[in-house]
Amino acid sequence: MITKILSKLKSILFKSKTSTVIPLSKKSLSKTNKKSIKSNNSSKSKIKKDDSKKIIEAFKAIPGVGAKSAEAFYKAGFKTTKSITSAKDEDLLAVPGVGINLVKKLKKIK
Repeated sequence: MITKILSKLKSILFKSKTSTVIPLSKKSLSKTNKKSIKSNNSSKSKIKKDDSKKIIEAFKAIPGVGAKSAEAFYKAGFKTTKSITSAKDEDLLAVPGVGINLVKKLKKIK
């Protein structure tokens, strides 16, 4: 029951902020505009993937943090190593796969 509450709280706290996009009618977009929009979207997703990989690699450099926990921290909304080391114990324990022993290690780094 506690895990359900923590999961719900985590989903509320770490909701990703999305920008509102006004859809255009199909008639107003020419073929060249459609192609440029598609290429922009694909390049943005590549940049995001590269950034996420770099961030996860930086998390793995923290003593005690492995690949799975680094990815979990990223998915939980942590974007810097300092944000992990300076986070409250409750916030760290809310991340799936993070236990009390890892939290103790992270607090020693601080």
